[in-house]
Amino acid sequence: MSRPITRREAIATAAALGVSLAWASRTPRGSQTSWQQRAEYYPQGVASGDPTSDGVILWTRRPPVGDSSASSLAVEISDDAQFHRIVSKTRAPVSPNTDWTCRVLVAGLLPGREYWYRFSDEHGFGSRIGRTLTAPARTDARPARFAFVSCQNMQLGACNAYRRMIVDDERRNPAERLGFVLHLGDFVYEIVWYPEDRPQGYYSRRIRDIVRYASGEKHADFHVPTTVDDYRSLYRAYLLDPDLQDARARWPFVCMQDNHEFSWKGWQSQENFGDTQPAQTRKVAANQAWFEYQPARVARVGGKVTAPFRAPPVSNAPLGRFDAHGLGIDPDNLAAIDSLQFYRSMHWGANIDLILTDNRSYRSEPLTTRPEALAFQPNGFPAVVSEDVTEILDAGKEFNGRNPPATITFNGEARPNPRRDAPPLSMLGARQKKWFLEQLRSAKATWKLWGNSVAMLDWRIDFQNLPTDLDARWPTSGYGLLGDDDWSGYRHERAEIFRFVREQGITGFATVCGDRHSFLAGLLSPTLPPKRFEPIGVEFVTGSISAPGIAEAMEYNLPPTHPLRSLYVYQPPDNARPQAAINLSILRGVRASLELQRTHDLQQALTLSNKDVAPQLSFADVGGHGFAVVTAAPAALDVEFVCIPRPIERATQADGGPVSYRVAFRVPRWSKGEAPQMTRSVVEGELPLVP
Repeated sequence: MSRPITRREAIATAAALGVSLAWASRTPRGSQTSWQQRAEYYPQGVASGDPTSDGVILWTRRPPVGDSSASSLAVEISDDAQFHRIVSKTRAPVSPNTDWTCRVLVAGLLPGREYWYRFSDEHGFGSRIGRTLTAPARTDARPARFAFVSCQNMQLGACNAYRRMIVDDERRNPAERLGFVLHLGDFVYEIVWYPEDRPQGYYSRRIRDIVRYASGEKHADFHVPTTVDDYRSLYRAYLLDPDLQDARARWPFVCMQDNHEFSWKGWQSQENFGDTQPAQTRKVAANQAWFEYQPARVARVGGKVTAPFRAPPVSNAPLGRFDAHGLGIDPDNLAAIDSLQFYRSMHWGANIDLILTDNRSYRSEPLTTRPEALAFQPNGFPAVVSEDVTEILDAGKEFNGRNPPATITFNGEARPNPRRDAPPLSMLGARQKKWFLEQLRSAKATWKLWGNSVAMLDWRIDFQNLPTDLDARWPTSGYGLLGDDDWSGYRHERAEIFRFVREQGITGFATVCGDRHSFLAGLLSPTLPPKRFEPIGVEFVTGSISAPGIAEAMEYNLPPTHPLRSLYVYQPPDNARPQAAINLSILRGVRASLELQRTHDLQQALTLSNKDVAPQLSFADVGGHGFAVVTAAPAALDVEFVCIPRPIERATQADGGPVSYRVAFRVPRWSKGEAPQMTRSVVEGELPLVP
């Protein structure tokens, strides 16, 4: 049983996190602060984050507006919505050095409680009122609930999912409401199109003119940030969205970065817009903006973050030296990465230990951008790579028990294996992986949840089973993989983690993921058919809030004459709206999708299913948008996917608009030596070509 934090410890924690401190009193008092709500002076709203059983971090931004400015803010925390019982208060500075943001650690609160908070400046101008919650005590075995989300592109879509989430939560019994929202990354998208550069829009979406970089850099038809002020402008623009603001004011958020908080194809401190370029100064700038705008318990590696954030001096130097895990050990790279440590863990009662990893800052360069992997890209097969080739290239010299092949057969010819003598790729890096495995080994909660910004479930297509009369020839004898930028491309390290789970006898292991702009659910296994299928855990992947996914891309990018279009896009008769045949291809194989397009009969198509293509998957919707809700109880883990229609525009309905479907999954608690099981049930709506 963990003891309450002491005031001395709270002071040290606040100093390490670079935040102001508000210590809770056990004797609530009435408010003595002059407060008049003037939300226009707090244009980005309020937020809270990273709750513990005795505290939470609060956030707002109070910039100069017109002739009105502020140098400090009063913060009040109450255990009633009318602020008759103030349990904590303090004053915190605001200044241009932090882009006028304010971050406050409230400590000494009670576990499992609801609190309200507000800010006011020296003129009495007040923010909106925010609501937050503390985590239950570690001994509290009541069911725990949270939502997880990812990938909100404000330029290309709306945040209708948050409005639906809020309305759903308001309709629940208080005991069944969400405790927090886990955001798994791509909170902002640094790639920005200016409407005049892309007048045709993006697919069927209009491009919103939400931000213009004061500095910036243009690549092709999009712009990217280059300075901390550029990155700050992204957060300022995104946080003007009313639905996102309302969500941040209702629940504490627990946030992890993914790639777009820094750079689209970024890894460590490097960018790639055609070739790899050093971008250490931009990595530091991205970290600083994230730190200023997200209320999170993060600090500099090996030290503390000062308020304001002090950017380490770095230069944009190419990486020249690497450790055995592919981490560039040049001083500028390490300084940029270590300017902020994102990975951390938290607890929510007796049922959830949540471990968050940073899957971008320490990863070795992905195969996606490696020049030596270009010779193994399948031509004419959109969005996929070869599974068997990826396994060889990823594992390097460790492949096949340290007996890698000298050549790889591809397109009927033996090509030299360019990574025969190279170490395996690493997603986590040595230091973070050691920390992660220890967190996982020592976790005591019923459910050990990995907040994993990129997914682990393989999503495969059996292109090797294409009919010979089709004008397309798959270059290998194995499966196709949709992408190699996530754990599908870091298979050796993934297998190492799964082996650790099995050898340690860890049960209740589940990963919750984003990034893929898709809903997926299934069982985690080190290998799939034709190799052994031996599940050791479960995974759930949420669809995007608004960013387009593969299904939408294929609908607009693959011409009707493409020989493989029907594997990605099903065209119903009478020019009805296209559907995501890729769901069927992933779940049942290419023959099923081809038969569906030929007959327009799903039941007939299912007779041609390949049972080996996806035994791990219980669900796959590559075109879904929305969010997922987790309920962790002693006996079972329940997850519900809530899918909404493509959010091209903000919904006019107060509830955020219609729901396309709700689908629920249950995973009973399993014991050591048993395999996890998953069941699925449809709660509402019709599933999109998901048998």
